[in-house]
Amino acid sequence: MLINLNTNDAEANLLYAAFSDRLIGIVPKMGNRHGLIAGATGTGKTVSLQVLAEGFSQMGVPVFMADMKGDLSGVAKEGKLNKFMEKRQAEFGIEYGFQAFPVEFFDVFREQGNPIRVTVNDLGSQLLSRILELNDTQEGVLTIAFRVSREQNKPMETLDDLRKMLTYVSDNAQELSATLGAVSTASVGAIQRALLRLEEEGGDQFLCGKSFNVMDFIRTKDGKGVINILAADKLGNSPLLYSTFLFWLLTALYDNLPEVGDADKPKFVFFFDEAHLLFND
Repeated sequence: MLINLNTNDAEANLLYAAFSDRLIGIVPKMGNRHGLIAGATGTGKTVSLQVLAEGFSQMGVPVFMADMKGDLSGVAKEGKLNKFMEKRQAEFGIEYGFQAFPVEFFDVFREQGNPIRVTVNDLGSQLLSRILELNDTQEGVLTIAFRVSREQNKPMETLDDLRKMLTYVSDNAQELSATLGAVSTASVGAIQRALLRLEEEGGDQFLCGKSFNVMDFIRTKDGKGVINILAADKLGNSPLLYSTFLFWLLTALYDNLPEVGDADKPKFVFFFDEAHLLFND
C-alpha cells in the first residue's frame, strides 16, 4: 500500500520515494502483496529494487533477490553522496542517509557465493522433466525411475544416482512394464543424453546432494533483515535451469512457511528477475 509520508501516520516511515512535494511509502503490514517493477532500460528498475530491499532489511525483514547483471551487490557497502544525488535532494527536499546492509551471496555454480544444492529426489520428476525438456513418453519413463527409487529405498541424490537408476530400469524393462508401464530403450537413451547436456551446462553442481535448507535465507543481523543475493548472471544463460531453480525455491518456501494472513510485517520478501521465464509454459 502506498501512502503519503507527509502525514502523522506512525506506520508510514519506511520504503519511501519522492514525487513532487510528497513522500510515498508502503505500510509494512501490507508488504505481503505481490508487486511488479517494470519499465524500459534506464528507467530505474534496479534502483527501485535496491531501495525496496534496503527498506525491508531496515524493517528487520529478510530479502531474497536474483542478480542477473551483477549490479545489486552495492547494498553491502555504505554509499557516498554525488552531484546527481545532491541535485535530487534539492529538488525533492529530502536528505539521504548512507549505511551498509547485511548481505549473503549465493551461487548455484559455487563461483561467486555460497552454494545452493538440491538432491534429484527433492527436485522431483516433474520439474526435472521440465529442465530436460522431455516429451510425455520420456517423462513417463523418468517417473517410473523415481517410483522404483522409492520402492527400493534407493534415494537419488546426484545425477550419477539417476543415471544408475535409469540403467537399472532399462535392464529390467520387461519386468517393470508389467506393472508400471512400457519402458522404451530409446526413451532411456534420450533422457541420458539430456542429462549429459544438463551436466555440460553446470546442472550437476545444482543437483549434487546435500539439499539446501531454504529457511537459512530467513535471518536477521543486528536488527536488520539479511539480503540474500543470488548470482544469476551465469545462471540466466540457462533459462530452463534458472526458471526451474525458481520453481523449486518457491515450492520449498511454500512448503516451509505457513499461511498467516496479514502480519505486522512480512516474514520474508522474495524478488526475482526475468519473471516471464516462469510463465512461458
